[in-house]
Amino acid sequence: MSQRALDRATHKLKSVSDTPRLDAELLLAAAFGIGRDKLLLDPPNGKAPPAFEDMVKRRANGEPIAYITGQRAFWTIDLEVGPGVLIPRPDSETLLEAAVEHFGTERAPSRILDLGTGPGTLLLAALDQWPDAEGIGVDVSETALEYARRNAKRIGIDSRAQWRTGDWAQGVDGPFDLILCNPPYVADDDAELEEDVRKYEPAEALFAGADGLDQYRRLIPQLPPLLADGGLCAIEIGHRQGRDVAKLLQAEGQITELRHDLGGRPRAVLFRGNV
Repeated sequence: MSQRALDRATHKLKSVSDTPRLDAELLLAAAFGIGRDKLLLDPPNGKAPPAFEDMVKRRANGEPIAYITGQRAFWTIDLEVGPGVLIPRPDSETLLEAAVEHFGTERAPSRILDLGTGPGTLLLAALDQWPDAEGIGVDVSETALEYARRNAKRIGIDSRAQWRTGDWAQGVDGPFDLILCNPPYVADDDAELEEDVRKYEPAEALFAGADGLDQYRRLIPQLPPLLADGGLCAIEIGHRQGRDVAKLLQAEGQITELRHDLGGRPRAVLFRGNV
């Protein structure tokens, strides 16, 4: 492995990334066609592949690592991603953690719904977690659903997943034991949004009106009738939206619970089916 190439890339990426060394390692591993662990523990001999320099240039221009490498790890699976789909974030694993806690070791969901599935992120992770479950993933973007179909096939669980182009849960028949939702929740003028996210990721998967709540207002009334008795619905939120989203659910007669991510920020609002 060319240590000098790795050092040069790290230096070049310092101006665009808070983790330049990690970025350089991920790109070099992808250029070699191996995982980062193997790159560090058993580095290949020889120079960096020619593709590495171009990958570093793309990252230096602000393009997300996941789009450059074409993949992103999430929960227990690796997902193929690319332009036109929302890149999975570790914060979204908060929804799965809540689901694992809810069902425990004695129960498991049989039927799962993922609204705003993107490249299949939450549904495929949940189906991998519960091997006997089946599920439906819905998204308005056909591009995202093409990634979802490929991911399901590559992971080997395509027989348990259905994909639908649709407007949230309209036309979907319940009940479901587990409902997972990651709607757009960024306010249109949010100054905190990273520039590379704003520039590269699909706007329709990010923005939701002046206060970031437009899609919650459309989505939430559809959810309670779809949830099975004893089931769980977990909805991802922006870290300042917990109270507002909870109020929308309470207006539908639901008792809500706030769930925090590993950084201690509010990340999901939960409600449960009748016991």
